[in-house]
Amino acid sequence: MTLTAENKAQVLASAMPHIRELAGKTIVIKYGGNAMTDDGLKAGFARDVVLLRQLGLNPVVVHGGGPQINETLARVGKQGEFVQGMRVTDPDTMAIVEMVLGGQVNKEIVSLINLHGGQAVGLTGKDGHMIRASKLAMRDEQGQPVDIGQVGEVVAIEPALIAHLAAGGYIPVIAPIGVGEHGEAYNINADLVAGCLAQTLCAEKLMLLTNTPGVLDKSGALLTALSGGDIQALLADGTLYGGMIPKIQSALGAAQSGVGAVHIIDGRVPHALLLELLTDSHCGTMIRA
Repeated sequence: MTLTAENKAQVLASAMPHIRELAGKTIVIKYGGNAMTDDGLKAGFARDVVLLRQLGLNPVVVHGGGPQINETLARVGKQGEFVQGMRVTDPDTMAIVEMVLGGQVNKEIVSLINLHGGQAVGLTGKDGHMIRASKLAMRDEQGQPVDIGQVGEVVAIEPALIAHLAAGGYIPVIAPIGVGEHGEAYNINADLVAGCLAQTLCAEKLMLLTNTPGVLDKSGALLTALSGGDIQALLADGTLYGGMIPKIQSALGAAQSGVGAVHIIDGRVPHALLLELLTDSHCGTMIRA
C-alpha cells in the first residue's frame, strides 16, 4: 500500500492525541513468541520501541526466550520439561537459562534497538539485586508440593536502576532472572516479571506480546475484554491452561494493582505495539480488574 503525503499527514494527526496522552508515561512491554524469532518482526519491534522513546514515552522491555533455551538444551542432549506452564529448572538447566537469556537473547535485543537509533542497556534481575526472588512453591492437583528446581517468584523489585536509565534516555532491556537471599539465581516467568515491574514502576500500560490474537474462548473467538470474574471462570472451565495461565495471572495482578491498562496482543502482527498504543484500531484482549 502506497500512502500519499496527505494520507501520511492524516496518520500523524490521528496519532497526536495518543502521543500527548502517553508522553512521559512508562510502558512495560513483555517481548516474546514469534516476534523474537522472525527477523522481520525483530527489526520491526526494535524500530517501534525506538520510535516510542523518541515520541516521549518510556518503554521498558522484559523478554522471554523459551525457543532459544529449548534449542540450546537440545544441543546438549537435555529435554525441556514444564509443569503448569513453568520450566523445570535443575542446576544444569539454570546455567543454560542464564547463558541464553542474560547473554545471547538480551544482547541481541539490545543490539537491534541500538542499531535502529535507540540507546538500550541490557540487564538481568541480578544486576544491582534489582529483582529479588524466592523459590516458587508449587502444588499439584492433589495439593501436594512439586519441586521444579530453581524457578522463582518475585519478592521485590528495586526500581532505582531502571529509573536512572530511563531518566538518561536509555531503554532498559531486562532478562527475567532473579536473585535469592544467598545470591542464588532463579528462573522467573517473563510474564510475571513484566507484571510485577509494571506495578512497581506505576506503569501506564503493560503490553504482553504473544503468539495468538489475544485470549480466545473455546470456539476460537477473540475475547476483547476480560474482568477478574471472567478470568476465574475461564480458568475453572479449562479455557485457560498451560503457558497462558502465568500470562493471565500477570495481567490481572497488574490491573488490580493500579496499572492503567493491560493488553495481550499478537506479536506476529507487524507494528502491533504502535497499533495498540497510537491508533484507535485496538487489537488483542484488554484485562481490567
